[in-house]
Parts: sequence; C-alpha cells; structure tokens
Amino acid sequence: MKFYGALILFTTLSAACGLRCYTCTAADPRSCIDTKSCPVIFNRCFSLRVDGYNMVTKGCQSSIACVGAVTCCEGDLCNSAMPTGPSVFLLLVSSAILVVFL
Repeated sequence: MKFYGALILFTTLSAACGLRCYTCTAADPRSCIDTKSCPVIFNRCFSLRVDGYNMVTKGCQSSIACVGAVTCCEGDLCNSAMPTGPSVFLLLVSSAILVVFL
C-alpha cells in the first residue's frame, strides 16, 4: 500500500512542478529522450529543424520567441517525435489506483 501512495505522490508532484520538455540537438528527432523541467519564464516547448544541416533542436521556450522556423507547443513533453498523453491522464489513473487499492 505504501508503494501506491508513493507512486501517486510522485505523479502528482511531477504534474505540479511546471512544464517539462524534451531537450536535445540531434539529426534524428526520435533520438531525443532527455527531458528537462523548464524554468518559470518558459511556458512552451519548442522544436527547431535546421534545413540544410539535417539537425533538430528541442527545449524550453517563451511564447514570445515562438516565431519563424521555431515550432512551439503547450503541455508536458509535447515536443516529442511521437505523441505522448497529457499529465492529467496520469493523475486520473493514479487516483483510480488509490480508490481501488485503499
């Protein structure tokens, strides 16, 4: 039972601690697996593909800098190559586990 309580606590804290984005500079966007908690001043995740160099850069960004070739999105880990579910879904699942096992 303590394990489930700890799981729910960590899931809730991770959702409450701010935006998380994938961060990398790589040739293949699917190779971006590192994540980072963004500082408070950044409210978007971004992806930037540099044409001619076959490179992509991902990280945290402010909404005012989301212009031109910079593609921005809102939500945790939204700048991945593959779609990910929102953290609200994780909170609902952890709450369901709590109800079932307690």
